[in-house]
Amino acid sequence: MKVIVCGAGRVGSTIARYLAEDGNDVVLIDTDEGLLTELTSTMEVRPVVGFASYPSVLEQANAQDADMLIAVTASDEVNMVTCQAANSLFKVPMKIARLRSNEYTNPKWRKFYTHDALPIDYVISPEVEIARSIRRNISLPGAFEVIPLAMDKVHLLGIHCDDICPMINTPLRQLTELFPDVNAVVAALVRDSKLIIADSNTRICAGDDVYVFVPSESVHRILTLFGRDQERAQNVLILGGNNVGLYLAQYLEKASHHMHVTLIEENAKRAEFLAETLSETTVIHGDFLSTGLLEEADIDIVETVIAVSSKDENNILASLMAKRYGVEQTVSVIEKPLYSQLVVNLGIDVIVDPKDIMVSSILQHVRRGKIYAAYSIRSGLCEVLEADVFETFEYAGKTLRDVRLPAGVIIGAIVRDGTPLALRGDTVIEKDDRLVLFADAESVKQVEKMFSVGLEFF
Repeated sequence: MKVIVCGAGRVGSTIARYLAEDGNDVVLIDTDEGLLTELTSTMEVRPVVGFASYPSVLEQANAQDADMLIAVTASDEVNMVTCQAANSLFKVPMKIARLRSNEYTNPKWRKFYTHDALPIDYVISPEVEIARSIRRNISLPGAFEVIPLAMDKVHLLGIHCDDICPMINTPLRQLTELFPDVNAVVAALVRDSKLIIADSNTRICAGDDVYVFVPSESVHRILTLFGRDQERAQNVLILGGNNVGLYLAQYLEKASHHMHVTLIEENAKRAEFLAETLSETTVIHGDFLSTGLLEEADIDIVETVIAVSSKDENNILASLMAKRYGVEQTVSVIEKPLYSQLVVNLGIDVIVDPKDIMVSSILQHVRRGKIYAAYSIRSGLCEVLEADVFETFEYAGKTLRDVRLPAGVIIGAIVRDGTPLALRGDTVIEKDDRLVLFADAESVKQVEKMFSVGLEFF
């Protein structure tokens, strides 16, 4: 597949690397020649220097031969015009644009993004996706990762196992014996930053991050078995009133009338706007790193603190301060990879990486064949993929014990007619089943090949 990626920032460079490593022909456009030189020294992409919206630059990128264009520059307007030019002048079949402004992402104007108006096939809003991700996490405070799969019939949970977790030092085969009625699959562990694909002999150790597939109705039971079932917060404090903070507050207002939400914003004009926009959220103007202001926000009774400002350092400090006040759950948006690695053991419960969320959003439309969706985990260390079983699929009609997957791949769930199946050795894979797979980075391409059906892609 021939793909043009417009914008070489964190998201653009990451998706370009993903696609190049998958064997795609990738062109990366950016105005920063130095950045392109640096990036192309470590990845197999062709650099083009210039404004992505310029027809001459798109022509230089061979847009006339491209299968897909992904516009993720820093400017919404450039992304929109780039998609228009790609469609009108070069007939690029699929166009994806990142749009940040709520003026453009408002559902009221969705009909604007059509082939006859502004031809963007998929609009991705980072702030909306981040807010949704945080909302999922705080709905299940015992997990640091919550991904709904297979039309919400299955969840992937990331669970941190401390030294009092009931499951540590027990081989996974014994867990199945002890809880035969629990339909869950431990897919992998991350130990000392290394991914371990689980098998029946794998033992969970203190300090491990465990990834578990579980039917949605059994989520709380699994969290209880891991000693992580916690009550949802009744008092939430959001630190930062950017669009992520705004969207999150709006989600929480709609989701629960029993939850009290407070938001602190430093900019006076923005705080005034938030107070006028949010009907049930208490908005406080000031610096959320001020202990006096935190106490004014009744942090002593807050169960969950969510730091979403644009400054990683402030989010980290605020989360650590909240822990000192006894807050049960802290969520921090952290963009810099180095910071994410350093703060793992500092006590922050959930680290939200905007890049991972954006890459996952884009992967939904990039993976090919019968792969329905894909999600990037831990900065591309692994992926979760949903795929439909087609008639000529290699393992259609076979039992799980007869399936021979690559070493880095595990089936986490099978959903048939909307119902998750118990995964046993004699479970038969049937046509039209939805498979949910967990794969390390090296094995993703092999999964794609397994579900390849000619030239179609999504």
